[in-house]
Amino acid sequence: MEKVTEFFKIRQRGSTIKTELLAGLTTFLAMAYILPVNSGMLSATGMPIAGVFFATVMASMIAAMIMGFIANYPVALAPGMGINAFFTYTVVFGYGLSWQAALAAVLISGVLFLVISISGLRKMVIDAIPQGLKFAVGAGIGFFITFIGLKNAGIIVSDPVTFVTLGNLGHPAVLLGIFGLILVVVLFTMGNRFALIIAIAATAILGVVLGLLGVSNMPAFDASATEGLLAGVSETFLAAFAGMGELFSKPEAIFIIFTFLFVDFFDTAGTLIAVGNRAGLINEDGELVNGNKALLADSVGTIAGALLGTSTVTSYIESSTGIEQGGRTGLTAVTVGILFFLSLLIYPVLSIFTGIFDPATGTVYSPVTAMALIMVGALMVAQLKEIDWDDKAILIPSFLTIVFMIFTFSIAEGIAIGFIFYPIVMMSQGRAKEVNKIMYILMIFFVVFFVLNVLI
Repeated sequence: MEKVTEFFKIRQRGSTIKTELLAGLTTFLAMAYILPVNSGMLSATGMPIAGVFFATVMASMIAAMIMGFIANYPVALAPGMGINAFFTYTVVFGYGLSWQAALAAVLISGVLFLVISISGLRKMVIDAIPQGLKFAVGAGIGFFITFIGLKNAGIIVSDPVTFVTLGNLGHPAVLLGIFGLILVVVLFTMGNRFALIIAIAATAILGVVLGLLGVSNMPAFDASATEGLLAGVSETFLAAFAGMGELFSKPEAIFIIFTFLFVDFFDTAGTLIAVGNRAGLINEDGELVNGNKALLADSVGTIAGALLGTSTVTSYIESSTGIEQGGRTGLTAVTVGILFFLSLLIYPVLSIFTGIFDPATGTVYSPVTAMALIMVGALMVAQLKEIDWDDKAILIPSFLTIVFMIFTFSIAEGIAIGFIFYPIVMMSQGRAKEVNKIMYILMIFFVVFFVLNVLI
């Protein structure tokens, strides 16, 4: 135990092994919702849910181990919410790429992130983009995944006249989703750290019980779904390489890769700064101690995840729950990694959390996990308060970033619109010299992308 204490500098950071282990358990319980949510979302693309589940577990474990042993941070990682929605709804459903090609884009973005992490590019890129736009992207993704959550629950449905409208609130699956939403809101506002995982579990149990009592369109345990874990893994493992040719046959390829990289980069940077402040890992110059090593964990986790079969891995803000519990070292992250690995044992019950197909309406409902998307979206939207709404150069591109994400149903296109209008507004105000050259390059890049979309 003494060697463990010395290796992780537990005493120097004012902690104990017991505290670190408890912090790791707390963090894991706060973010365990990602297992059914990510598996369910990515499986909608046609990916085998077993392969996605295994990849989610292993990528999270690998990234957490690197974060713990190399960076010595009490920060856990897993496939990111929002970026998994981009993978599914924009890249696969929107651009029509196969999930293999989407994994190829994730892999390349992870390699680029690795290069940025070990070079001086990190600071240059961060400094180039206005802080307000970074917050706008985060808030926009929050609105985006909230919309998906409402759609998955059946609370919001498509309409030929008004585009969207309220769904059938009397449908059993919709009512179950509403129950989950109310429960997670109540638990969260009461300050429960495990609101998401408790709400998911309670909604699943209620749905199974109601199903046994004869209520239609309820989640149920599917014994056949417990088979084929290895088959699912073999289908997703290294599938990213098979998608390379298809990815680069599309003019959107660079655009997609950039979006994966951009969202991951700033999501991770923001999370690390937030939790680093609370864990005392910011030095007197305002920089993260071992910041490059922390980003290394994220980039390697993304590469591993893409090779195994899941979307971009990123640092989780839920790590703050473990830090509040006293976690200060990498032992907290290592504990989370071990718990993720042990979660492979719960795969047989995953069928309860997947979508419910109603043959009468031809609709797939996901009432058990929909509230997680809505709740996480609400937390991400809180970034709006950080935007300087009095500065027109930030107000207009931030607003356009958010609304275009929602109305085009595309995170990438929302980012593109915001990055085009920021230099335009600055130039119209006579402030062209204040714009970083990188922003002009990005503006031209996005304009060319939209032009090619029209011409090709």
